[in-house]
Amino acid sequence: MTASTTAARTERFRGLHHPGAPLIMPNAWDAGTARVLAAVGCLAVGTTSSGFAGTLGRPDRSVTRDEALGHAAALAAAVEVPVSADLENGYGAEPADVAATVRAAVDAGLAGCSIEDFTGDPQGSIHEVGLATERIAAAVEAAAGRLVLTARAENHLHGRDDLADTIDRLQRYQQAGADVLYAPGLRRAADIRSLLAELDRPVNVLLMPGGPGVAELAELGAARISTGGALAFAALGALGRSVRELLDGAAPSFWPDAGAGRELVRAW
Repeated sequence: MTASTTAARTERFRGLHHPGAPLIMPNAWDAGTARVLAAVGCLAVGTTSSGFAGTLGRPDRSVTRDEALGHAAALAAAVEVPVSADLENGYGAEPADVAATVRAAVDAGLAGCSIEDFTGDPQGSIHEVGLATERIAAAVEAAAGRLVLTARAENHLHGRDDLADTIDRLQRYQQAGADVLYAPGLRRAADIRSLLAELDRPVNVLLMPGGPGVAELAELGAARISTGGALAFAALGALGRSVRELLDGAAPSFWPDAGAGRELVRAW
């Protein structure tokens, strides 16, 4: 992929973020699923760290920086729409580590990436807000406008249901120069509304079970909606269900979906 192609995709991706008319950006877990998403009309595709780890038979957060970037680059090469990579915590605690990861993401031809403030500690700890902000500032400097940088506040995925702290963090990341802000794990419309009211940058919202759907998130003012690992897990769930039918001697129910999938692959 040429530098001019990457730059064009980045600017196209940047221009797709409209509060109230959100970009629907499902998350693919391999090049094939990225092509399916593009084929059915998605204007941009995200990666998913948990979904990708699942394809390797490994748990989330077990993927290395080189593996994640190689995977994201393969998706970007497989489709013509912009690809934004879930780069977890930047694969290192220090701002310099995050900067190196973002520079590598630019070199990989990505239109965007996200950096989170979770430390990666199994105990669920979040980086101290000062260091977390320095990490985002380093990512912004490394990106230098060459990709759309999303800053993630991870409180609500790790047992810290502190909306005030989440808003404070995202405001700091906004001031540090992040292009898009993201607090995955929010389920209540009132919390999402409160968060959006305090931020001046486009906000990505993760679809959550029991949370608002696409139409309601648009009304609330979301600029982008993603699915995280949910579609990957849904596919695995369908696979498990289909195999259990065979093992139980039941009539397979997967033929309609198999036919639809075959037609999508033929379109490649």
